[in-house]
Amino acid sequence: MPIIRVEMFPDRTVDQKRNLARELTDGFVRACGGPGDRLHVIITEIDREDWSVGGELMSDR
Repeated sequence: MPIIRVEMFPDRTVDQKRNLARELTDGFVRACGGPGDRLHVIITEIDREDWSVGGELMSDR
């Protein structure tokens, strides 16, 4: 059971997440083979104040 984890900001629509899951699944199956219905995609939304790049919170940018 392969798992793809995606961490991103919470400003995507359900349709965008649905499309992302489909594209990731299709790409994984093309690259690695196997049945797509066994692949798990886990999307974790992280608030901008909980994400930092270079010591700066994304909420401060």
